[in-house]
Amino acid sequence: MRPKSGLPKRKALRRKPEFLFGLKNHPSNSPLSHPNMHGEALEGASEVMSMFCGCGGLDLGFLGGFSYLGKAYEALPFNIVQAVDFDEKSIETYKLNISDHGTVGDLTQINAADLPKARVLIGGFPCQDFSSSGPKLGFAGKRGQLYTALVDYMHEHKPDIVVGENVPYLASLHEGAYLMAILNDFEAEGYNFNVWNLFAPDYGLSQSRRRLFLVGVRKELGAPPKPPTPTHLNRYRPIEEAIGDLKEITDESITNQSQYFMATKATAGGGQGDHNNKIGQLAYCIRANARARIQFHYELERRLTVRECARLQSFPDEFVFPFAAMTNMTQIGNAVPPTLAHHVAKTVAEYLSQIDKGERLEWDAKAIDERVQATTNRHRLSSRDESQLGLFS
Repeated sequence: MRPKSGLPKRKALRRKPEFLFGLKNHPSNSPLSHPNMHGEALEGASEVMSMFCGCGGLDLGFLGGFSYLGKAYEALPFNIVQAVDFDEKSIETYKLNISDHGTVGDLTQINAADLPKARVLIGGFPCQDFSSSGPKLGFAGKRGQLYTALVDYMHEHKPDIVVGENVPYLASLHEGAYLMAILNDFEAEGYNFNVWNLFAPDYGLSQSRRRLFLVGVRKELGAPPKPPTPTHLNRYRPIEEAIGDLKEITDESITNQSQYFMATKATAGGGQGDHNNKIGQLAYCIRANARARIQFHYELERRLTVRECARLQSFPDEFVFPFAAMTNMTQIGNAVPPTLAHHVAKTVAEYLSQIDKGERLEWDAKAIDERVQATTNRHRLSSRDESQLGLFS
């Protein structure tokens, strides 16, 4: 079948990446590398349990010890004790780049008591059933209630702080009822939670990406930490700042740069090519579904490469995606941008330092307003949502 343009459909370039090292063993990253990447514990650091780790974007942000676009992101006082994900290929990418703490496992079948105790619990629980671009099934979807794995861990091990991550539409779907139900389940385990609605360009990313972070602490510790202060507010970095130097590179001298999908632009909206990036602007949000709403380069007559998408997600060039383009694009699109995660992790580290000094953060009006704002609905209830009202009774 021909595309809407009428031109012959071109096939994907099935090139394999070429590399000698992943991030953790790459010589150029050695001066920055976190000890935890090599199986060693950073002295005095807090233990972290990671659920739904994927290829490791959130985990890399918590560890630090890498550089991106010439800036060093220092190692943070955290040690990953275990990272679990259901997808074998994601764990292979994780172990290649971050550490051997990555393990394949189904968190619906793992007893929380069998997981290591940690002071910090993190997890980007699956978002597909809450996404604006998905079926919007909510808790009725097969992945809609996987967040309960975090609840089980909180019940068993009572970590001091919990960081969950998901898509912003979670705050709007079913008038915010899904988000409030999740928060209620979290807080029923003895926690206070706040919702951070973070716009990634405010923290230096060159793509239009917004994510919710559900951040909670045990009630006896007081209020949760406040969101990190934006570093690039109203001075966003356009797409060419992130990927402009890759324009002339067509081989694997930078790993994953030769991998991209062939596609013909559509002549009208609604089909392939309707997301055409523009110079001087933010890139469109990098998605896990590489076949949908194809992103073309702002200047070249081709789609973005795997490396360009990884750059826009703030993965360092030394972070290797070792599979074919489709798998790599899925892992990249599902990930939390590591530099955004690093901002979140620094805030968590500072909060824990305050706690260790005996300080207690009290709730204030601004924190309450932020939570209310994050859960404000801007979408009407659909008939599909109405069929799930019983899930909240």
